[in-house]
Amino acid sequence: MKRKFALFLSLLSMALWSQPKVTTAVNTTKNKIGAEFKLTLKTDVDTLSKVKFPESKFFGALEVIQSYKIDTVRKGARYELIKKYGLTQFDSGKYLIPKVPVIINGKTVFSDSIKVEVNDVKVDTLKQKMYDIKDIVKVESPMGTWWIYVLIALLIAVAGFLVYRFIKKVQTKEKAEVIVYKTPIEKATTLLQQLESKGLWQKGEIKSYYSELTDIARNYIEEEIHIPAMESTTSELIEGLRKAAKQQKLKLSNETVENLEKVLQQADLVKFAKVKPLDFEIEEDKKRISNSIVTIHKSIPEVVEEDDELALWNEQQKELARLQKLKKQKRVRIITTIGIIIGMMLIALGGLIYFKGFDYVKDNLIGHPTKDLVEGEWVYSDYGNPAVKIETPKVLKRIDVTKGLTQKANEMVKEMNTFTYGSMIDNFYIVVSTTEFKQEIPTPDLDKVAEESLRALEKQGATNIIVKTDDFDTQKGISGRRAYGTMTFVDKVNDKSTKLYYEVLIFAQSQGFQQIMIMHEEGDKYGKQVTERVLNSVELETPAQQ
Repeated sequence: MKRKFALFLSLLSMALWSQPKVTTAVNTTKNKIGAEFKLTLKTDVDTLSKVKFPESKFFGALEVIQSYKIDTVRKGARYELIKKYGLTQFDSGKYLIPKVPVIINGKTVFSDSIKVEVNDVKVDTLKQKMYDIKDIVKVESPMGTWWIYVLIALLIAVAGFLVYRFIKKVQTKEKAEVIVYKTPIEKATTLLQQLESKGLWQKGEIKSYYSELTDIARNYIEEEIHIPAMESTTSELIEGLRKAAKQQKLKLSNETVENLEKVLQQADLVKFAKVKPLDFEIEEDKKRISNSIVTIHKSIPEVVEEDDELALWNEQQKELARLQKLKKQKRVRIITTIGIIIGMMLIALGGLIYFKGFDYVKDNLIGHPTKDLVEGEWVYSDYGNPAVKIETPKVLKRIDVTKGLTQKANEMVKEMNTFTYGSMIDNFYIVVSTTEFKQEIPTPDLDKVAEESLRALEKQGATNIIVKTDDFDTQKGISGRRAYGTMTFVDKVNDKSTKLYYEVLIFAQSQGFQQIMIMHEEGDKYGKQVTERVLNSVELETPAQQ
């Protein structure tokens, strides 16, 4: 009996051991609002098992902000699968991470539930200043917007090229339609060459070939000898040609007239009797027409209408007129194309202004100096002694201001350092200065120090200075004084005035001062962004840290 009971317990323990399990853990049970709880699920299975972890946006009241990849650890013939989830909650309180279902080989196994606590973030409003909620900032796509302008430029360029080609094609076509031949023989020989290039009879279009061939001959005879060849029958044409030869004293042989007559009669048979001549007969007819035209041309007596110099002058005038026409056509093409491109650019610009706004177009197409500062690579560095740690869009350059100090000030000052970027006439101006005295001085009135700084600005041309003051604390709790407001700066060199916004931070150490001054044009949103980023980065080195 005992053996049976022991065997039962052994089998039971093996069965329980073989059941799949899910181990549950969390990195912390207490966290701040919005912080991540990292939930870890582990299961140990054989190599043939199929495991499916849950994919959900919420585990109870906690939001799943990250589902990490499954880690696999091989242990001999088994695998340990590890799945992690990032959970968070944005309301304080106590919450329960519920049991999470994990499907192993078709069976659902639940994890353990875990209690967690979400705590508020403590804010000391006496030490930490409160700021207004910032405006919504539109996030640019990772690729930026440069590709839009490249695409628009390419489209305009392609459109301009196509317009130019189209206008050129139209002008070329018109030129071909109004082409004028100098003499009837030139026209006839040119048309014969064009007819041969068509290859009509080789394609089986014999009727069309003969029709064009005889029309060329008839048209030439009509223009050269001035008889109605196009409206005459073959017999009428031959009779008229013979009469004209006698009247105009043309040196035409009977053979030439007979050859021409044979071709005309052959053409009549092809057109009306559907006769199909052989290839060699077509070649012979072509030669007869060509030779007949040349012979008729040579038989016509030469008539001198103008001397050689006048003829040359006329030819030069015709060539000059032709070149001027081509030049005018090219100018028309270029002007039309440029006009269309400018029109398309204006339409594209108007569309951008309509959809994106004028400021967007101005900042991205024309450019904005302080926008470049916002988007550039910033520098975090230490300046002066005791050091001012600050992040700026450009490296500040050291300038020497000790030469302007009085003898009494020189006796008191141990070290003075000043670093700047820009100037009061630029779009952005920043000054960082540190002063260390030889002996420890009483704690000064920082408001009076700020007043002295503003008086120095008045000497440089600042007017209508509006001042507001309050306390300023760095992230590490070092207290100072802040003066801010607007002023009008008169640039006497360029004879113009600019309204500026300024910020002045002043800190007093045991043996000196640390001062930051920032200026930009009032209403410049990018200048405001630069100023806020610089002020948020300010940190100081105290004498005890040196």
